[in-house]
Amino acid sequence: MTTRRTFLAQAGLISAGVMLAPQLLSAKEKNGAGLQLYSLRDQLPADVKGVIAKVAKAGYKEVETFGYNKDTGYWGLHSKDFGQLLKDNGLTSPSGHYGLDSYFGSGNTDELKTYTDVANTIGQTYIIVPSLNHDFIKTVDDCKKVAEKMNSAAEILKSAGLKLGYHNHNFEWQPVGNTTFYDVVLTNTDPKLVNMEMDIYWVVRAGQDPIAIFEKHPGRFTFVHIKDRDKTNGDLNTEIGTGSIDFKAILGKAKLGGVKHFIVEQENFTNIDPYVSITQSAAYLKNSLHI
Repeated sequence: MTTRRTFLAQAGLISAGVMLAPQLLSAKEKNGAGLQLYSLRDQLPADVKGVIAKVAKAGYKEVETFGYNKDTGYWGLHSKDFGQLLKDNGLTSPSGHYGLDSYFGSGNTDELKTYTDVANTIGQTYIIVPSLNHDFIKTVDDCKKVAEKMNSAAEILKSAGLKLGYHNHNFEWQPVGNTTFYDVVLTNTDPKLVNMEMDIYWVVRAGQDPIAIFEKHPGRFTFVHIKDRDKTNGDLNTEIGTGSIDFKAILGKAKLGGVKHFIVEQENFTNIDPYVSITQSAAYLKNSLHI
């Protein structure tokens, strides 16, 4: 399950280094590195204002949100105040992760409408589905129905000036009939409506090749999640550039994939202060990946 496909040889990367940076720069809109705030889920509830200030200080220009609560907003700050907090720290938020299981399960659009208001208040453009209840995709027909609902949700969001995205883990490549959920989604959703957020770590952990996916579905991946894979324990993340994933090779194909936003996410921290970790990762994106 965790076998990684072979990417460019290190020697080849060194010789191609001069060409790699321009490729990356041309692939993006110079937004600067982003951070998925889930990385700091343990710190945010205690001091949301302090955490956001530290994210900006660490070198990030964008944040991707998660965890919105209808009653308490974002860790005690309602949408307008949270958006102002980001602005005060020189940050923007192009996207947020918003769970839509009620919509995919019953078709209820109440949550979708709530999240539309939140996203527009903060200044986000993309509402991204962070994961999906596995009960919704047991058969190929199930998968096709989910894809149809993605198209429908994207149409609703379009009328509000927003776009839909989908973030993967690794379950998307488990066999369903003679295909996979991921293949069904990419085949049966409208590329003009449904944007993909490729979580590179989970793609690799699923035994898939991110470059091959870019090549098969060019232009579909508006976002990438950049999280590295610990060399000793592949179930863990580590700081970008210190693990086993060859981001220079993969992101050398970012333009082909259609990537506009590069979002760091780290789901665990091992023997390192989280703020030291995210600062180190931001520096690697800037200095080595030219993001």
